[in-house]
Amino acid sequence: MDYAERIRTSFAKQGMMTTLGATLGKVSSGAVEIEMRPSPAIAQQHGFVHAGAITAIADNACGFSALSLMPEGTGVLTTEFKLNLVAPAAADLIVARGRVVKAGRTLSLCQAEVFAVSDGQEKLVALMTATMMNIVGRDGISD
Repeated sequence: MDYAERIRTSFAKQGMMTTLGATLGKVSSGAVEIEMRPSPAIAQQHGFVHAGAITAIADNACGFSALSLMPEGTGVLTTEFKLNLVAPAAADLIVARGRVVKAGRTLSLCQAEVFAVSDGQEKLVALMTATMMNIVGRDGISD
């Protein structure tokens, strides 16, 4: 199974992404994009997309980016992350773009930028740095 098929199969098992209405966008080696359409179900009290939803797609963009570089039979788990929220998320579309900064045998350092997209214009709303731990025997496909 190639990495893109592996990512798509694993993403389809993510109940949280289904709950948020998030979909998998571009998938390449070491980079993944996740898209989410804002709705009242994921809004906070001021009408902006809730920080929890932003965090979830950023974390997954980082995790799946790391997974794209792992051999079959190896999965990833988040061990830590830091999220900076830099602007309220109000737009037609929210896009998280994750990428691997450094892949290691045990830990991978990743980064995700989250953008609010309206009328083709992107505005940075969040930046995440995350560390992913490689786990052997739990690739997220057959588990």
